[in-house]
Amino acid sequence: MKKSLNKQTIRYLLDTLRENEFKVYLVGGAVRDAMLKRVPQDVDLLTDAAPREIIRIFGDQNVKIVGRTFPVCLVNGVEISSADKASSHFPASDLARRDFTFNAMACDLQDKKIIDPFNGRDDLLNGLVRFTEDPEKRIKEDPVRMIRACRFLAMIEGTFAASAFEAIRSLADLLDKNTAKERIGHEIIKAMAVRKPSLFFEALHATGILKKIFPSLDRCYDLDGGPHHGETVFEHCMLVGDALPHSMPILRLAGFLHDTGKFDAAKIKDGHLTFAGHEKHDQALIRDLENLRFSVRQIQYIKALTRSHMRPLTGESTPKAVRRLLAMLKDYHLEYPDFMRMRIADRKGNLAKAPYTLSQIRERLKKLFDEINSKAVFAINDLEISGTDIIRISGKTAGPEIGKIKHHLFKKVLDDPDLNTTQNLKQLLATIDEQSYKGLT
Repeated sequence: MKKSLNKQTIRYLLDTLRENEFKVYLVGGAVRDAMLKRVPQDVDLLTDAAPREIIRIFGDQNVKIVGRTFPVCLVNGVEISSADKASSHFPASDLARRDFTFNAMACDLQDKKIIDPFNGRDDLLNGLVRFTEDPEKRIKEDPVRMIRACRFLAMIEGTFAASAFEAIRSLADLLDKNTAKERIGHEIIKAMAVRKPSLFFEALHATGILKKIFPSLDRCYDLDGGPHHGETVFEHCMLVGDALPHSMPILRLAGFLHDTGKFDAAKIKDGHLTFAGHEKHDQALIRDLENLRFSVRQIQYIKALTRSHMRPLTGESTPKAVRRLLAMLKDYHLEYPDFMRMRIADRKGNLAKAPYTLSQIRERLKKLFDEINSKAVFAINDLEISGTDIIRISGKTAGPEIGKIKHHLFKKVLDDPDLNTTQNLKQLLATIDEQSYKGLT
C-alpha cells in the first residue's frame, strides 16, 4: 500500500540517491496527476540503482521488496523501481514496461525536464487511453491492466485508442485465468473515487469485461425499467451510483448494484412489467462480490443497502412505520444517514420522477429524529424482558419458541413504545394463551 505523498520523504529519497551518484526520476501517476492539475496522492521513483544498492543506501530505513511481475523496493512507503540493466536507454526502456502512455512519463526534478517517449502528454490532452507499445503484450503481462484501462478512461473522462479497445475485447477471457480477484476488487473500489464512475462501468460493458466480473449488473444493460421509470435498469443504476458521494466508495458501489435483482424478479402482471420483491433477489449480486473477494463486512453492508432501499419513508409515514423502519435498519446494522443517502440518490436516478426537494428531505429526517429521540427501542434485546423471564413466566422450555414469543412482544412494543416496561410485558405475556402460542410457532 503506497503512502500519501510526503514532500519531506520524497526530498530525502531523491537527495540520498543523488548523493550516491545515481540518477533518479519522478515517474508515473504523480507526473500524470500534475499535468491534470490534480494533487498527486502517491509517488513512484525510477533510478539506475540496483535493488541491492537501494537496500544498502537506505539500510537504516524501512525497506522491503514488493511485487511479482516487476519487483520494486518500498522505502518508507515510496516505490523505487530499478532500471533494466540489460538496456542502455535509461529511462526510456524502463518507461516502456509501464502500462499506459500517460503513466510512462518521467520528470527530472533537478532540471524540471519531462521525458515522454510515448506521447503520454498528448494522449492526456486528447483524453485517450493508450497502452505503451504493444497492447496485447502489456495486457498479457498483467490482465488486471484491462480493468485499470477502464478506470483511467473514467478518471480522464476520455475514450480508448482503437488499439487498446480491440486488444481488451479480444483478451477479456484472460481475467478468468490466474488473476487475483482481490486486485480486481481493489480497482473497482478505486474507480468509485472518480467524478462519474458510470463511465467506468460503461467501459467495462463495452469491452466485454463487465460480464466477467459483474454478470449480475451486465445482464441489466437493456432491461426495461418498467412503467415507473424513464430509463433502463442499467441506466438507473448508473445515475444512482453517480449521485452518491465519492468519499464513501462502498456505499457508492452499492448504488451501482442495488437494482441488479430486478433481472430475476421481472414479471409481466396485468400487461405491465413489474419487479415486485426485487430487493430480496440478491443471490447473484452476492455471488459476484464473493468472487471478487470483497470482505464479509463490505458484502453485508451492500446487502443491507440493497434489501432496505425499497422501504418507504414519506411525508405520510406514521410513527409506527418509522419505528419499524428504524428497527429494520438496526437489524441490518445500517445507519440511517446511509439509508437516506441511498433513498435520495435512488429518487434522483429515476427520470420519470422529480428528485426530492430539500424540504422533503428535511421532512423525512424529522420523522426519523422524532422516533430516534423518543423512548422507543429498535432492537429486540432492548426489551425490558429477557428470554429467561419468558421461560419462567410461561413455563416453557428453552428453544426456538421462546425467540418467537420475544419477537412477538418486540412487534407489540414497536407499535406502542409505552409497553416496554417489565410489568407491561409480563402482563402482555400472560394474555397469550396456548392457542396463541401455537400461532406464533
